Amino acid sequence: MSPAIAAKEGGRQRRPGSHQLCLDVRSEVPPALCGDGPAGGEAEALLPPEPGTPAARGPRGCRADLGSVLLLLALYVLQGIPLGLAGSVPLILQSRNASYTEQAFFSFVFWPFSLKLLWAPLVDAVYVRRFGRRKSWLVPTQYVLGLFMIYLSTRVDVLLGDGQGRGPDVVSLTVTFFLFEFLAATQDIAVDGWALTMLSRENVGYASTCNSVGQTAGYFLGNVLFLALESASFCNKYLRFQPQPRGIVTLSDFLFFWGAVFLITTTLVALLKKENKELTATKEETKGITDTYRLLFSIIKMPAVFTFCLLVLTAKVGFSAADAVTGLKLVEEGVPKEHLALLAVPMVPLQIILPLIISKYTAGPQPLNTFYKAMPFRLLLGLELAFLVWWTPRVRHEGGFPIYYYAVVLLSYALHQISLYSMYVAIMAFNARVSDPLIGGTYMTLLNTVSNLGGNWPSTVALWLVDPLTVKECMGAQGQACGNALEAELCTKAGGSCVTTLDGYYVESVVCVILGFGWWFLLGPKFKRLQDEGQSSWKCKRTK
Repeated sequence: MSPAIAAKEGGRQRRPGSHQLCLDVRSEVPPALCGDGPAGGEAEALLPPEPGTPAARGPRGCRADLGSVLLLLALYVLQGIPLGLAGSVPLILQSRNASYTEQAFFSFVFWPFSLKLLWAPLVDAVYVRRFGRRKSWLVPTQYVLGLFMIYLSTRVDVLLGDGQGRGPDVVSLTVTFFLFEFLAATQDIAVDGWALTMLSRENVGYASTCNSVGQTAGYFLGNVLFLALESASFCNKYLRFQPQPRGIVTLSDFLFFWGAVFLITTTLVALLKKENKELTATKEETKGITDTYRLLFSIIKMPAVFTFCLLVLTAKVGFSAADAVTGLKLVEEGVPKEHLALLAVPMVPLQIILPLIISKYTAGPQPLNTFYKAMPFRLLLGLELAFLVWWTPRVRHEGGFPIYYYAVVLLSYALHQISLYSMYVAIMAFNARVSDPLIGGTYMTLLNTVSNLGGNWPSTVALWLVDPLTVKECMGAQGQACGNALEAELCTKAGGSCVTTLDGYYVESVVCVILGFGWWFLLGPKFKRLQDEGQSSWKCKRTK
């Protein structure tokens, strides 16, 4: 739905395995392509621990790794801050009358986390051994992020415009936040890799918990909390005794504060936290950068994988209008952006419970059946959300919106989450089932990346097409039109006003649902048949 409250369908990915090598390390074993023996981390996990290493000294309790767990949690919280801030900007732009074409351009900001597979092998391979494999990237990346946020705090008000005469500079905002998210994605690769060696073998499972809890908390701080504290109406109503024209914080204040937190935290990590030297230069470092990219290309060329990629890249077209545009339309119709963001709070328990319930139905040999069954339900919800947007201005009154309206929005969002998670968990289960265990990290990350791109590009296109599909007429001025911004300005100067006669969002909603059902009828059965392929269809051919 909204950038603030829509769930991130695999928005961040595991790194592609730990099987790269430092530039000053030369493997004596020829690298295998597509399964010529166990790869990296998978092989290392099967080996007995070396004498004298932490793993050979007996099991360690959770308390022994408590400091590392808390550090990981803090790093993942910091990682969620840029994600949350980037998710809040479209709502701010919408409240400042940005066009949907500009929103589409800004949506490229959310692509780096889906594309990080392209540079993850480089992050795994290049490092300064004396400083540490993961700290070589984590420390400079977080320093740059902190300094970048502090500098951005001095410019962001100018980039966003004043909401009156000067509009937002969307191109500069997009470039700025794209670099912002690129740095956050790079930090994610380094933290994911460090988590595997920072924790003992018995406690490494806590890494995923730190990941999900920390990033969710960071996203909440950078998005929901920020939008609430930035809103003058919310602060005046709930947090102040005397009304003020502005919120408690501004985006500039928020960026400066978290930039300082990044710098302080990074300095403490650089000085106080040491990497486990006993785990460097192990057998997990058996592939170079070139070999990893060759491996990825050889996986994509496999017929079953290629078919899966084509289908999953088009499967989410039917949901693009509902997922990408609905939240922005609600803001356009007068729903306060901070209220829309706060709807994420009651959804947190549901988002925790849903994967546990759905996994019972996707744990078998045919997880894509759940995807196929949930798809028409989610498509029909797209029409329901379009009706919700149409209904919104009709229930608005001077004091805002009635309680029952927010109850309907919350129910719609809950139903949307159920269908979304049903499809998301099914895809993740299928990817885990078919991934070649010899190269599981790289293989599954590739499939997840393609799944993410299948949601990113339709959302960008859907935003881009809203304005061209919208029809407006100039009312009150003869001989004027409203086909573009210049014509609309001339209409206003002539004493008229532009009135929307056909909203492109509704056109998109109908077209997307039709395309979605077309995919479901024509390509859905072919998609389901992929799970009937034998394991040999998904395993890389061994080459010596």
